[in-house]
Amino acid sequence: MSRLLRAGLRPYRWALALIVLLVLGQVLANLYLPTLNADIINNGVVKGDTDYILEVGGLMLGVTLASVLAAVAAVYLGSRTSMALGRDTRSALFRRVQSFSQAEVNRFGTPSLITRTTNDVQQVQMVTLMMLNVVLMAPMMAVGGVIMALRLNVPLSTVILVAIPIMGVFIGLVIHRAVPLFMSMQRKIDRINQVTREFLSGVRVIRAFDKTAHEAERFDVANADLTGTTLSVGRLFALVFPAVTLILNFTTIAIMWFGGRQIADGSMPIGDLTAFLQYVFMILFSVLMATFMFVMVPRAAVSAQRIMAVLDTEPGIVDPVRPVTGVPPTGVVEFRDVEFRYPGAEEPVLSGITFTARPGETTAIVGSTGSGKTTLISLIPRFYEVTGGAVLVDGVDVRELALQDLWRRLGLVPQKSFLFSGTVADNLRHGDAQATDEQLWRYLEIAQGRDFVEQMPARLETPVAQGGASVSGGQRQRLAIARALAKRARVQIFDDSFSALDFSTDARLRAALRAHEADTTVIIVAQRVGTIMHADQIVVLEDDGTIAGIGTHEELLGSCETYREIVSSQLGEEGVA
Repeated sequence: MSRLLRAGLRPYRWALALIVLLVLGQVLANLYLPTLNADIINNGVVKGDTDYILEVGGLMLGVTLASVLAAVAAVYLGSRTSMALGRDTRSALFRRVQSFSQAEVNRFGTPSLITRTTNDVQQVQMVTLMMLNVVLMAPMMAVGGVIMALRLNVPLSTVILVAIPIMGVFIGLVIHRAVPLFMSMQRKIDRINQVTREFLSGVRVIRAFDKTAHEAERFDVANADLTGTTLSVGRLFALVFPAVTLILNFTTIAIMWFGGRQIADGSMPIGDLTAFLQYVFMILFSVLMATFMFVMVPRAAVSAQRIMAVLDTEPGIVDPVRPVTGVPPTGVVEFRDVEFRYPGAEEPVLSGITFTARPGETTAIVGSTGSGKTTLISLIPRFYEVTGGAVLVDGVDVRELALQDLWRRLGLVPQKSFLFSGTVADNLRHGDAQATDEQLWRYLEIAQGRDFVEQMPARLETPVAQGGASVSGGQRQRLAIARALAKRARVQIFDDSFSALDFSTDARLRAALRAHEADTTVIIVAQRVGTIMHADQIVVLEDDGTIAGIGTHEELLGSCETYREIVSSQLGEEGVA
């Protein structure tokens, strides 16, 4: 946690210095007040000197006011600094996750990344606030109280030297037991997040299969597990405050006993005993404040470890040290003996992939489920890194292009079409922020989406729910296609993006694409033969991720048995003939 705090608080070192000065002033004022109080009792009350009482009392009021103002300023600055730390840490996490490849995202898991960005940051932020407002004061107050107590009465101070080690040992044992529980608690929060996310994302499937009760049971199990761990932590720390209070009370009794005897034999003024008790309360209250911090620090330390695990993870896919620049966008995509295997996998998902997609042509990729079609096209924008061979865009290895430069050359409609919350126009302008309404209507017309958008209440300004939940699957696909077209990239990649369209809409869309994208490289992944049979080039993948054949529809019917089987399964023997 210290490394995270050092890095996060470094930009606010001037604010921290001011907070330290304010806290120091508050501590000095608090340490001075018992001395003034003892003087009033010893010199004013005992002697009956009213003027002295008023004079010193006025000074005490002034010191108290200064202490209050310093406390308010320190708390205000501490709050702003801790909130800024939370803001900066969330921002750093978000940007780090943005740079992750799919492999790093899969390693941490989406629910865990969400928890780390929200709950874990909040834990660190709260502890930082407490540290700036409490922990800074506690050691100053404790050390100052010990010095002032020793100055008043050295023999009586031995009581403090006995009480503090006892309290420290007890707190240490509690923390040693608490850290594993807090680590377990954060993992169980991840699990709650995961179950809730799965339920919300798959609610239609759950209801269709009548599994609502089953999902409720899964949530109850995860919830009960988290509750049990939280109760264990609560029971552990429930012992802390009674134990600390007990030690404090016994310390007070001992001081009153020994101090009373010293007053009785005349070796100690009664005002000094009052001041000594105030210093002891300051010391033990500082320890009590530190104890309160110790309740929070173990959990925050676990959260900080989880945050640093993300921040310390270097993305597997990064910009090259010296990226190639000035390459004209021709639209040529070439695979040269490409191999890809997932981390830790014994066998490659793809191997020996060699073909070229050229401008003005449509290249289709087909194969059975699990043959690696989506993985293959994910290598073009470097969502995954090839483990052998090379993928070239515009004649340059994609690993030699800056990521932003590479992505600008590509338009992509993923297998799962995703729309952002906002309006229809907002989603389409993700492809081109400067596109006019007339241009958006043109892209919608090509994507066969103009008719249903015109029927929406506010047309282009109609709100779209997160993920596109407010539109049908086919409408969502067409809006995603229009968004990709708005980018006007020289390479357009469609990953099974026509699956929710009927045959006539599919045919009209492909015809419009051919007319509009005449000089564009179009790469289509599809399951339906009807979608790709008119492609200029069809790449057929085997189940083991190798190429079974490349050619036109007619050529493959005569030369590729795998393609014949795909056509036969969808169109029958008449389609093959």
